[in-house]
Amino acid sequence: MISIASAAPEDAALVLAFIRELAAYERLAHAVAATEEDLRRTLLGPEACAHALIAHWDGEPVGFAVYFFNYSTFLGKPGLYLEDLYVRPAARERGVGRRLLAHLASIALERGCGRMEWAVLDWNERAIRFYRSLGASPNEEWTTYRLSGEGLRRLAAAPARDDRARG
Repeated sequence: MISIASAAPEDAALVLAFIRELAAYERLAHAVAATEEDLRRTLLGPEACAHALIAHWDGEPVGFAVYFFNYSTFLGKPGLYLEDLYVRPAARERGVGRRLLAHLASIALERGCGRMEWAVLDWNERAIRFYRSLGASPNEEWTTYRLSGEGLRRLAAAPARDDRARG
C-alpha cells in the first residue's frame, strides 16, 4: 500500500539519501552539495522555502518529491513547481510516482494554483513517457536559464547602471 506524508526535520538523512540517488540517476552526483543541516533549515524547518513529501510502500520509504510555490502574473495565481521527483528502482511501475504527482495536484488545487510545472532532462525518455501518460505536455516555446556559482556572485556584485542611458 502506498502512503504519502510531509517530510519532517527528522527525515533530513532520508531526504538527502533520495537527493543523492536522484543525482546519481541523472548523472549529476558531483553536483550535490546539500547537507542534512541545509535540508533541516531550508526544506524541513520553520523557515523552509520549499516542501518535501515522502512516499512509503508498505511502510518503507521508496520515493520523494520536493516542491515550492511560484507566481504567474499572467494568471494572477500561484503555481506549484515540482523541483524533484524520485522513486527508487525497486518501487517503480507500482503507481508511486503517479500517487506523488496526484498528491501534488491536490495541494495545487487546494492552494488555488493555476498550474503545476516541472523540468525533465531531455534524455530521460522513461520519465517523458510517464509524464505524457498523465496528460502533461512539454512547454517547448520556453528555454530554461540558470545563473549560479561565480556568475551569480558576479551579477550580484555588479554596479547598478541605468540601461536606458546606453542610447
